[in-house]
Amino acid sequence: MPYTGELIAISTVLCWTISVQFFEAASRRVGATPVNIIRITTALILFGIFLAFKNGELIPLGFPLKAWIFLCLSGIIGFFLGDICLFKALVELGPRIALLIFSLSAPVAALIGWAFLDETYVLHQWAGMLVTLSGVGLVIFEKKASPPLSQQFSQRAVTLKGILFGIGAMLGQAVGYVLSKAGMQTDTGYLDAFAATQIRALSAFVCFVLFFTLTREWHRVATALKDTRALIFTASGALIGPFLGVSLSLMVLHYLSTGVASTFLSMTPVCIIPFSIYLHKEHVSLRAFLGAIIAVGGIWLLMTT
Repeated sequence: MPYTGELIAISTVLCWTISVQFFEAASRRVGATPVNIIRITTALILFGIFLAFKNGELIPLGFPLKAWIFLCLSGIIGFFLGDICLFKALVELGPRIALLIFSLSAPVAALIGWAFLDETYVLHQWAGMLVTLSGVGLVIFEKKASPPLSQQFSQRAVTLKGILFGIGAMLGQAVGYVLSKAGMQTDTGYLDAFAATQIRALSAFVCFVLFFTLTREWHRVATALKDTRALIFTASGALIGPFLGVSLSLMVLHYLSTGVASTFLSMTPVCIIPFSIYLHKEHVSLRAFLGAIIAVGGIWLLMTT
């Protein structure tokens, strides 16, 4: 089927866009820290049920050792360290600059894939990445009309600490994605994307358990578990995001190079625009719409052969 990888990538972006709405709603009620481990735990339960019916086993013990090593490293670097750095960057820099730095994971993943996985890119693909990321940048830096929010961003200084966290989040995403592809590749094809994502989530879960134990944050998780609405929001987001969305993002690697796939996945800020308008009643400027059009034009370049 033509454009299979591209269609899966677009579906992934939609899953991530929708899951963000659920996680944001849950985080507003109980905080982002407990939501993180609850969503990973929920995703692991979903993976166990799904793979038990699909493959007859709770975890993919039949995967080769190389796959386990690379996928566990991907989970630690991408799911755990990358997520922590991203949340820290959001606090230090605000969403716009943090997401702009994070979007650079696409060209970085392309360079890493070119260097270590022998991936090749033609000129129009590099151009497509540049155009798409330029459009995403316009969307991220779209100025809100709400005075309180504008004041919030104007008062937040760009710090070296925040930039380092942003770079950490970006590298976590890029390196984690390349490690995932390296772990799934075999001599006969690619391993199952859902099982591969389960391994990533499992390694991240172990790290989060250690992290919460060392930082003594378990009381916040216990409080969050008493909030039924927050649990529903988190479970819904886990189903659509870490379970379905992340699995689809690894499935994309069956068809597309890491750089092209990452560029598609950087479209999440653009896809959030309709939710901002209709769900959150936010004003979106002409500049943001222009950025969305430019980003879509870049995606068109990536899809041309």
